[in-house]
Amino acid sequence: MAADLSQLVKAYDVRGVVPDQWDESLAELFGAAFVQVTGARAIVTGHDMRPSSPGLSRAFARGAAARGVDVTEIGLCSTDQLYYASGALDLPGAMFTASHNPAQYNGIKMCRAGAAPVGQDTGLAQVRELVEGWSESGAPAPAATPGTLTRQDTLEEYAAHLRSLVDLTSIRPLKVVVDAGNGMGGHTVPTVFAGLPLDVVPMYFELDGTFPNHEANPLDPANLVDLQKRVREEGADLGIAFDGDADRCFVVDQQGDPVSPSAVTALVASRELARHGGKGTVIHNLITSWSVPEVVREQGGTPVRTRVGHSFIKAEMARTGAIFGGEHSAHYYFKDFWNADTGMLAALHVLAALGGQQGTLSALVAQYDRYAGSGEINSTVADQTGRLLAVRSAYEGREGIELDELDGLTVSSTDWWFNVRPSNTEPLLRLNAEARDEPTMAKVRDEVLGIIRG
Repeated sequence: MAADLSQLVKAYDVRGVVPDQWDESLAELFGAAFVQVTGARAIVTGHDMRPSSPGLSRAFARGAAARGVDVTEIGLCSTDQLYYASGALDLPGAMFTASHNPAQYNGIKMCRAGAAPVGQDTGLAQVRELVEGWSESGAPAPAATPGTLTRQDTLEEYAAHLRSLVDLTSIRPLKVVVDAGNGMGGHTVPTVFAGLPLDVVPMYFELDGTFPNHEANPLDPANLVDLQKRVREEGADLGIAFDGDADRCFVVDQQGDPVSPSAVTALVASRELARHGGKGTVIHNLITSWSVPEVVREQGGTPVRTRVGHSFIKAEMARTGAIFGGEHSAHYYFKDFWNADTGMLAALHVLAALGGQQGTLSALVAQYDRYAGSGEINSTVADQTGRLLAVRSAYEGREGIELDELDGLTVSSTDWWFNVRPSNTEPLLRLNAEARDEPTMAKVRDEVLGIIRG
């Protein structure tokens, strides 16, 4: 019987419980399908620190090599290190990680040569179709000459490339607490930060895919508590938290207060525009703060608004030639990094900006954090479509109100806006609201939540 991969193959990647939903035999078929869909003659693979990752990654490599494709295995790496290898080697790549998900999960993030994304509309649907078919009929016949498996360490080259994009050599010394969450930041940070004027206080750098200290998801405030406490205890200049595969970074200031990812987006955008002579396009998704397009315009750039999701950001970056893109989920994308997302490069920009002046981080980011935001609020609903229609009907026709449906429903006024989006994988509606002051934001947030949950 053919395997049902509907719960395993998501919009942007493969993600599921091991071994309940997938195992090494399926990973081998994914390897064969990936090289058939991409038409690759050679690929690169990497994996995170989860207990199941080395075996799944090697099985995928075997499946690819059986089709006559040479595989470069870079072993333990962060997701952005795999993107670096895909870009630098000009090869399609596969990263084995489930990012911030619990230990029993694993997944594959795939890309074409140059770190170009593979999602449902760009090859992932075809990969799923092949794997489902082969799981019933058996793996395809091997090539007459199998490909080779070669190990290559890219960590030093990855670190050197990042440091070539942000000059930190002349900054004032900074004390920074880094929470790697037992994820891949513990592998990459020591090499990337080596030799820089940074006093690094490491937290949970031991690679452990069972996540013994806390989930490696810095967007959940509960997972920042240890970092916030340590920053205050150490009298540090800032704190940085990475997720499990270290492609996202989250920043807290010298008081331990979280810095909005929208403020980080605006800060990095201003620096990237300065590097490019005050010209360039910056991509932001529709739930980032009003601050982002404002700062981009003030710095001479052109803001472009997109749907939520890395495949949309990367597609718009390629289409517009954008120099930078940011999401409120703390994903940051760089033209000089093959349009791929790298939390490490964003972290280097924050360190360079802070170290290039004498003030505190809270003072620095105040100019980029101009509005009151709700953060993302999830509501479980039985009827996503019906509740969205109820929200629309409540605001449609009101004077001074604009509605758009680029992604879910966005309702805007002169003093506030909110967006409600359905989850693709769960029976949830996600609300983000923002206003010019906290009382207005709270009023709008509570009114919309009342309709969603009514």
